[in-house]
Amino acid sequence: MKKIQSLKLSLYYVFSLLLFLTVKPSFAMQIDTTAIVAGTAKLTGQVTIPKGVSKDNIYVKVTVAHPISGEFVKYSVITDSSGKFSIDADVETTTSLIHFSTTLNPNKSLLVKLKSGEVTNLDMTYNSGFDIEKFNITPQMNQNDMSRFYNIMGNMITYVPARKLEPLYNKSIEYFLNYNKTGLSDYLLIAKNDTLISEELKSLLHDEFRLFFYKGAIFDYHKAMIANFSNTNNNKDEKPIIQKIDKSYYRFLRDFKLNDPKYLRLPTFLEFQVKVLENETLAIPKIDETDIPTWLKNVKGILADLVGFSDGQYYDILVANAYGRQLTEELRPLTEKQKENIQNYWGDGEIAKILLRKNQKVAELDKFKSPVVINDVSSITPERVIETILSKHKGKVILIDLWATWCAPCLEAMQRFRPAKAEFHDKDVVFVYLTNHSSEPKLWEEKIKGIGSQQYYLDDKQWEYIMTKFEFEYIPSYLLYDKKGTLNNKFSAFPENDEVKKMLNDIL
Repeated sequence: MKKIQSLKLSLYYVFSLLLFLTVKPSFAMQIDTTAIVAGTAKLTGQVTIPKGVSKDNIYVKVTVAHPISGEFVKYSVITDSSGKFSIDADVETTTSLIHFSTTLNPNKSLLVKLKSGEVTNLDMTYNSGFDIEKFNITPQMNQNDMSRFYNIMGNMITYVPARKLEPLYNKSIEYFLNYNKTGLSDYLLIAKNDTLISEELKSLLHDEFRLFFYKGAIFDYHKAMIANFSNTNNNKDEKPIIQKIDKSYYRFLRDFKLNDPKYLRLPTFLEFQVKVLENETLAIPKIDETDIPTWLKNVKGILADLVGFSDGQYYDILVANAYGRQLTEELRPLTEKQKENIQNYWGDGEIAKILLRKNQKVAELDKFKSPVVINDVSSITPERVIETILSKHKGKVILIDLWATWCAPCLEAMQRFRPAKAEFHDKDVVFVYLTNHSSEPKLWEEKIKGIGSQQYYLDDKQWEYIMTKFEFEYIPSYLLYDKKGTLNNKFSAFPENDEVKKMLNDIL
């Protein structure tokens, strides 16, 4: 099967690994202690390019982490004729560290600090090659910290340790945990030894990568052992015997001291929380319409010994994240009973305000969400899968999305496209989603609740045939058919919403 080339990295870093800027430092970056707030922050600025250089439709893009509702929220605006832009962003903490880039050079990104209720201004100048020549920010930040954060994080993610890879699948669980804990220190040295960034940013990178490392390399023990066996065993036909774990495996959570409010500023904390809530071994129940004190009593019975505490802000965040899974993953509004439970527990507190604000937006999108339709094509030959899809939707414009549950860019694209997709709810457009066995069935069933529309779960031969026939090398990839069933366009990587909307409207 052709290898699907997709970076299985954090959503937050996938577009930022190649950043390299050299600028003079200003002063130490202050990493403020942050608190929870249902706030907004404004980012203004101007993008300047050399005279005589033409570039249409310059987009400014920011990603804001929402640690309470548990979502990365994307904002994208076009600069005006003079290069000016303005973005009003919802924030969930008094201070938020956001990802900033423009379409002039998406791989050159900046770390920008926003404060709730305040305005941050960022002016940028690009040279003729669309590299960032200079930038100025008010209130001031350390420019090396801003420009080097994603570069350093990318270097840590892609670092290959010098120590020889050894079999771990046949070792004790304690050995595995200690092996990784020791190995982590080599990755952390990359940030520690950087001479251009502030000590404050080094601390931030230490905490952020530590979460990222445990989330990706340790949390799923079974996957880690399968990968280790594959990488250290020459007998590919042999299947390893992986020992079973119980919830005591997750005692490493105690080392994180998760009640510390510093985690609110870390983007990977959102994804770390998802791992906790969705883990089959921990088996934390869905919150549904259970009253919050009862749900918390059950959850503390599972987690208290593992995290090392039975009270504190962490549990309130976890409750909010549990509601957030419903709102952001399933795109399912809160029930009246759930809203009552939230108000009974938090009153008019900031977490309640955040959840109800998010719910209002989800309720608007839910009006236009198509129900999930799971289509069975298991008996269809690979050559006839697309033909079968076209036949089912004759006379419709059809946009086919090839994706996977593990593909961060795929999921990010779907989230970005939600508002635009809703605009076509009453038009002759059908949205079709194809995935294959690389998407775990149970996770796929959960994900498609929030996607809706026409869903297909292909076998490997069907998937491989489509990827090869249309010369796709990675996902997300897309096929666009007009009402006559003729292929109008095919492309990989999701463009701007406006571009996709134009493609659809042009053939309606």
